[in-house]
Amino acid sequence: MEIIRSWLIAPANRPEYLNKFATLGADCSVMDLEDGTPEPHKQTARDNLVSMVQKLRGQGLTKGLFVRVNHPRSEHYRKDLAAAAAAAVDGVCIPKLGCVAELHLAIELLQPTEAKLQRPFKIIGGIESAMGVLNVSEIAFCDSRLIGLYFGAEDFATDLMGARRTKEGTEVLYARSRVVLAAKAARICAIDQGVLEIHDDDRFRYDAEQARNLGYDGKVVLNPRQVVLANELFSPSDQEIEFAKRLIEASREAEARGIGTIDFEGRMIDGPLLKRCEHIITISQR
Repeated sequence: MEIIRSWLIAPANRPEYLNKFATLGADCSVMDLEDGTPEPHKQTARDNLVSMVQKLRGQGLTKGLFVRVNHPRSEHYRKDLAAAAAAAVDGVCIPKLGCVAELHLAIELLQPTEAKLQRPFKIIGGIESAMGVLNVSEIAFCDSRLIGLYFGAEDFATDLMGARRTKEGTEVLYARSRVVLAAKAARICAIDQGVLEIHDDDRFRYDAEQARNLGYDGKVVLNPRQVVLANELFSPSDQEIEFAKRLIEASREAEARGIGTIDFEGRMIDGPLLKRCEHIITISQR
């Protein structure tokens, strides 16, 4: 499973932001043709994708470069996918996915270029509507190109037509939980909602801790500072790593003696916790 801790997005029509991608250390860098690019500038942004991608490749951004296209019901959807394919990015992000058929259309449009490049395009789907949440289980298992799902809380709350956004996030908790559950069942990456308060590190930390406790692997980030925070908060801490190493060692010693459940540092330890510790070690070595 590919792990994305920081999913950085910037407007595709703003080269002054895109030019920084190679220096920021995000796991996934996304050129946004959707909300970030105003309607009058979308075609120009599409036209400039090839040269921008070539420039970023030259700067060392050799992986994790995506384009977020407009939503599948938009007049721009096919044009955006064609432009992303022509630029040979690593993948596309499809916002506001509502059903499997919308994902199939993207795959159909990308396949001719995949044959030329001799590699598939990776796809990250955005679950940002009531319909998307209802269908997320089918979407998550739809195709091997789908490497992750991100949850868009703002669009989801808007789609509910009445939900009020709160710091606690109880109004989106069900949907947020359902998205991560579907992603983990399908063994793909789960990327949590963005935090609009871009200068409030405490707010970001609070929201990221919630997300990690739910099982999310990373977060939508909106500026360089949030990249640093996401990479930190979605990586195991030194304390977690040391605890995991001690537990794994104790468990192996017990297994060699034919013991399956042990008392370790005051905790009853068995298979599930051992697997979580092994996952922590795997992530720490990436």
